[in-house]
Amino acid sequence: MSTYTETSFTSDDGLRLYARDYPASGGPAPVPAHLPVVCLHGLTRNSADFDELAPEIARWGRRVLVPDVRGRGDSARDPNPDNYNPVVYANDVVKLLHDLGIARAVFIGTSMGGLITMTLAVRHIELIAGAVINDVGPVLSVKGLARIAGYAGRCSTLASWIEAAAYLKDINACAFPDAPEEEWGKWARRAFEEDASGKLALRYDPAIAIALQTGKLRPTSLAGRLAFKRLAHKRPTLLVRGALSDLLEPDQAAWMRRAAPAMQYTEVPNVGHAPMLTEPEALEAIRQFLAQLP
Repeated sequence: MSTYTETSFTSDDGLRLYARDYPASGGPAPVPAHLPVVCLHGLTRNSADFDELAPEIARWGRRVLVPDVRGRGDSARDPNPDNYNPVVYANDVVKLLHDLGIARAVFIGTSMGGLITMTLAVRHIELIAGAVINDVGPVLSVKGLARIAGYAGRCSTLASWIEAAAYLKDINACAFPDAPEEEWGKWARRAFEEDASGKLALRYDPAIAIALQTGKLRPTSLAGRLAFKRLAHKRPTLLVRGALSDLLEPDQAAWMRRAAPAMQYTEVPNVGHAPMLTEPEALEAIRQFLAQLP
């Protein structure tokens, strides 16, 4: 597995934020002209979700940046929960790229990360060379939103890694029915950390879920639909959907494909929300998509 360096940067409003930086490692002389890739995780996740995909992309000759969105992982928690929204998150991504001197990148956004990418398309389309949107869109299923709202921000501390693995299996087995038992243990190490008392706590601020739990995050909006169309009409875009997804169901995916006929599309069989992107179908689609870009 490729190594990465850890970097931190300060947001415009003073929060200390974290990112992983995987150097391009595709052979002895990676192509310097290749644009970097920015991977953005989902609502309750963090940069560790990409600890298998990011090294693979690095082997293809691209630098990969994977931030912890504010309130998650090793990034600081925001004292103002109103700042947990895609506009603020997008501004943080802009700051990271500015600090690193990166003027353009390819974006891979899972769930909330896809919404951040669409927000960037409205405010900073010049930063985006292409985008992979993973199991999300501007039109979402009420069923999937309700399921996520049912667990996001609601887990208390747990006593052991076995309990943590069981918790993640309980809320995710519907989306990953074929996942082996050892996979849940690996996910637990990504999602939990020991707190000061030695208990295991999820690696995010529970306040990140307030907008979802209070209904502020709506299934669709005119602004969201326009943001998606701006992205998919102006930049190469690939939509990845889990065939079992309850957040981006067939009707919502069909709407996106009608709204953006040039958008590429792949579906991951027997996986729900959201594919890890290391599944053979997803990985090959991403490889081919990146091969089309600088």
